Amino acid sequence: MFKSSAIHRLCLMAPKPQRSRHFGETALLGTATKKPRTLTTDATASAADSDSNPMKDAFSKYAAYLNDLNEKRERVVKASRDVTMNSKKVIFQVHRISKNNKEEVLEKAEKDLAAVVDQYISRLVKELQGTDFWKLRRAYSPGVQEYVEAATLCNFCKTGALLNLDQINASLRPLSDPSVEPLQINVLDYLLGLADLTGELMRLAIGRISDGELEFAQKICSFVREIHRELMLIAPKMDDASDMKTKMDVMLQSVMKIENACFSVHVRGSEYIPFLGSEDTNFSLLGVPEIE
Repeated sequence: MFKSSAIHRLCLMAPKPQRSRHFGETALLGTATKKPRTLTTDATASAADSDSNPMKDAFSKYAAYLNDLNEKRERVVKASRDVTMNSKKVIFQVHRISKNNKEEVLEKAEKDLAAVVDQYISRLVKELQGTDFWKLRRAYSPGVQEYVEAATLCNFCKTGALLNLDQINASLRPLSDPSVEPLQINVLDYLLGLADLTGELMRLAIGRISDGELEFAQKICSFVREIHRELMLIAPKMDDASDMKTKMDVMLQSVMKIENACFSVHVRGSEYIPFLGSEDTNFSLLGVPEIE
């Protein structure tokens, strides 16, 4: 009796054989799912990746294209800054003009403008020719606008007429390779540069009034007023209306300043004689003798 009960307790305490077999099976399955580790060279790895994943190869090409585009954008921005800086020097040179040194100043300004084209605009042409200009327009637009401003200012002081877009592009066409699409200044950048021109003409008119060149100041006034009138018709239809709207507000202020200066000289001309450098007290800005 005692022996049978003791044997029964030992059987209950002993581990079940099914559990041990199940644990052994899971261990064998776990070891079977592990993959052996092998070392591969870069060449074999890249070949395996390209064969197994063509999308990765395509994205590598896109990444290389974007890197090249970003590097080109940096070079274009640098060239645009150089164009802006040297075009401003041409504008400053034109503002030195007076009735005594007009030809000398304009000759120097034209030489400086030609140097801008040969040294800096040519770099832009080299980077942008044969590509989609609109992709990098924001990178080179400020420099092109400043160049348009300098070129039109020189031409107006020399001929009294407006340098149009076709004439500017014709002067830049020899810089491009004939086998590829040449860099052409677009209408938008030309009009934005033309809007900036009115501010420089306002400063020039004020300077000419102080130097006694009233006819030249009146000519500038009529020219700026005509530009403002024509751009008022075009500006609402432009794509870059936000930039043009700001420039149009500044342009209107420039027109008003020129008109007020010319009006003040005509109405109160005798009071302006000491400032105009005239020693003749009978001098009349209206061309009519003063009434005593």
